[in-house]
Amino acid sequence: MSIKKEIVRKIVVVYIMVLLLAFAIVGRILQLQFVEGDKWKKLQVGENSKQIAVPANRGDILACDGRMLASSIPNYSIHMDFRADGLTYKYFIQHVDSLAYQLSGFFRDASKPDYKKRLISGFESGNRYFRINRRRVSFTELQKIEKFSIFRLGQNKGGFIATQYDTRKLPFGELAARTIGKLNYEKTRGIVGLENAYNDVLEGEEGVSLTKTISGKRMKVNVVEPTDGKDVVTTIDIDLQDVAETALYAQLQKNAAHHGSAILMEVKTGDIKAIANLERTSDGSYSETYNFAIGEATEPGSTFKLASLIVALEDGVIDLTDTVDTEHGVYYYYGVPMRDSHEEGYGRISVLDVFEKSSNIGVSKIIYYNYKNDPKRFVDRLLEMRLDQKLDIGIAGEAQPYIAYPGNSTWSGTSLPWMSIGYEIKLAPIQTLAFYNAIANDGEMVKPRFVKGISYHGEMIKKYDTEVLNSSICSRQTLKKVKQMLEGVVDNGTASNLKNLHYKIAGKTGTAQIAQGTKGYIGESGKQYYASFCGYFPADNPKYTCIVTVNSPTRSVFYGNVLAGNVFREIADKVYVQNVDIQKHEEEKELNPEYKVPVTLDGNKKELMTLFSKLQVNIKDETREGDWAHTYNKGDHIEVKPLSIIDGLVPNVLGMGAKDALFLLENAGLSVRMSGVGRVVEQSISPGSRITGHSTIYIRLR
Repeated sequence: MSIKKEIVRKIVVVYIMVLLLAFAIVGRILQLQFVEGDKWKKLQVGENSKQIAVPANRGDILACDGRMLASSIPNYSIHMDFRADGLTYKYFIQHVDSLAYQLSGFFRDASKPDYKKRLISGFESGNRYFRINRRRVSFTELQKIEKFSIFRLGQNKGGFIATQYDTRKLPFGELAARTIGKLNYEKTRGIVGLENAYNDVLEGEEGVSLTKTISGKRMKVNVVEPTDGKDVVTTIDIDLQDVAETALYAQLQKNAAHHGSAILMEVKTGDIKAIANLERTSDGSYSETYNFAIGEATEPGSTFKLASLIVALEDGVIDLTDTVDTEHGVYYYYGVPMRDSHEEGYGRISVLDVFEKSSNIGVSKIIYYNYKNDPKRFVDRLLEMRLDQKLDIGIAGEAQPYIAYPGNSTWSGTSLPWMSIGYEIKLAPIQTLAFYNAIANDGEMVKPRFVKGISYHGEMIKKYDTEVLNSSICSRQTLKKVKQMLEGVVDNGTASNLKNLHYKIAGKTGTAQIAQGTKGYIGESGKQYYASFCGYFPADNPKYTCIVTVNSPTRSVFYGNVLAGNVFREIADKVYVQNVDIQKHEEEKELNPEYKVPVTLDGNKKELMTLFSKLQVNIKDETREGDWAHTYNKGDHIEVKPLSIIDGLVPNVLGMGAKDALFLLENAGLSVRMSGVGRVVEQSISPGSRITGHSTIYIRLR
């Protein structure tokens, strides 16, 4: 074979081998692209990219006027990556002095040399997540730190890492804290209260951030932006909430009670304007540890007598003018004594007096002797008024009401008389409140409402309407008599200490002995009591219903009119001062032609007395000292009571003329802006508030 042919043969062989290799490579490329493509793409994503959930901003919980009750506040932990791609040793050494100086001045917990030593040590170790300081910083502080030497270059060149954490803050501290609720921070979900009930609304939707390795560098790419949570707009009035908690706290502490609650509800809407729950802690102070107003069902005692007498009135077995022999303070049912608080008894009195005096014997006799042969008839009437059902208020933990029923294993001969006065049944305070609110609302029972709407970025996107639970709990005829009974309790009965000259209160006291588990109602030395007052105001034009409970006082005072009633009165007075509609109603009564003396203003006592003298107006002066006075038109005379002015607190100028109001407010150090003429009907800063700085107060006259 010639040399030429040998060379050609070898070239052909090489060519064929190269061609076969090319075909093999192309075939492999096609296989990787079209056959195994999905497999390798997934592998590539797994190795070169990572999906990270981006948390959404949790929505706020707002008061009825938009003020924040709960909000997520971001804070940041500060770290440094000493192996950042753009951070060179030369640059670090040139600027570490400046950074150490800035960190020392900002955190003030170590000297510049100490910070420098720590930073250099971190750099030399190649730490990728070096913690600069244990303290977390706010967003405002973060903006300052981001401008520090080296940090200003960012994460890739300067190694600066800021990790965000959200902390749920309650700007008003303990106010309504249990109703607002709490978060489980690990799962960022609400666990109690409104945080739990509206968690799906508040939490928003997480986004997705994808990190990829590109040219050896880790880059973030937002795939899906998070959607912020929506805001929950509650019915809570911060100012009234503060009043309720302050008044309740003082009473609990004064009587060393174990716990208590207070709820203020708007009659027509069912809006809860304030809800306070306080329990004594180990150090003797009180805090919101449990929502007793919603979750604690107890034997209510005498406040339940209202329901018992509604049944008797509806069935026509009694009328208010009928009489009952309440004996001499004690009466026996099957050998078990029932006693009245008045040891000598009340003798024979009217049904109206039975209720006003809260006679246990009187109420129990009415129910026992009219229903003993058919107790189911009595209990069924109670069930018709929905007293055995939850209100379904939306907040977890509402107690289940309990009403004993004839034929049950716990039913006995004494069940009917004791049930009639509030034993052998259980109700949570909010359930009793809803029942009394139905009386104030002309028989219509509405569901207590804690949330009036949902907003998003300041715009209300959903509103919740008032929900009717029972269109009529009793007849109009019975309702009229019941209202007379409730007003009589304050005018003539057990709650006469709540009677005042500004507006009428209607309600019922309750004092129940607390059963001690299997020990029952133990002897005198170990007795514990549950005191309450539930009612509404103004009685002739109801706007608000309120219940106050005080559990286990320990200082020999246990009656509902004192323990709970005084808290009720303090809350009601505050509402009256702030509510122009209530005052307007009372003013219209004052202007009624039947009054025989002129309408008067509050103001300077000396000037008022001079005026009354010249007009020959009959007065009843109850002031002893002081320069300022309240005046009350009583039809045929005017009562004058002292008006206290306390340094450092905003004076109450409601009802005053412009001259006296300006004098008091400006002397208190306030700048005054005034509109209208006549008497002051509204002031922008609540009376009794502490004066801070150079505040401006707006007053409206009409």
